[in-house]
Amino acid sequence: MISEIRLEHVTVSAGGRAILHDVNLVVRKGESLAITGPSGSGKTTLLMVAAGLQVPSQGQVLVDGQPIGTDERSRQRFGVVLQNHGLVSVLTAAENVALPLQARGVSTEDVGRLAQAGLDMVGLHAAADALVQDLSGGQQQRVAVARALAGSPDAVLADEPTSELVAEQRKVIVELLLRQAGEGRILVMASHDPEVVGACSRQLTLVDGRQAFSAVPG
Repeated sequence: MISEIRLEHVTVSAGGRAILHDVNLVVRKGESLAITGPSGSGKTTLLMVAAGLQVPSQGQVLVDGQPIGTDERSRQRFGVVLQNHGLVSVLTAAENVALPLQARGVSTEDVGRLAQAGLDMVGLHAAADALVQDLSGGQQQRVAVARALAGSPDAVLADEPTSELVAEQRKVIVELLLRQAGEGRILVMASHDPEVVGACSRQLTLVDGRQAFSAVPG
């Protein structure tokens, strides 16, 4: 299991402007970090860089002291909830959850079992064979969380994981994600949801791509 993700002087530029500017951050196993800030502050970009899905313009990301890989095998250590779900609409819920398991080389018989278990965790047992395009926004969000947690990744990075969820569903998903940190995984969530932020052990606020505030919520 990953012990530490470290961002050192990370800057991401696009279109002549810095989306992230000189961000330094360390997140260790068992921690739950909430990344907050207004829209456009760089929260999503920070998550993508930390997960190895985006390469910084300057600086580096280290995983247990080694530069993060951008190959598929390295990325398989991370469970990522993407903004706007990132699901394949013409596949079923179970098939979407199965994708990262298949990429990791999990046996065919175990893929089906683990995919169904993931959907059970988020309360979507009956939706396994439904096409994603036929699901509501909240259901799609829960499929995205199930996919991120499939196969017990080393670290979970989630972008607005409670969006489109009603209060009861939000509580279930937040508790499920926090359980990952409780089991020793790294958990990083970008969120506007005060319940998510308040439940995390640490908070980092971004403003215009810069670190504006970092604290342990009281």
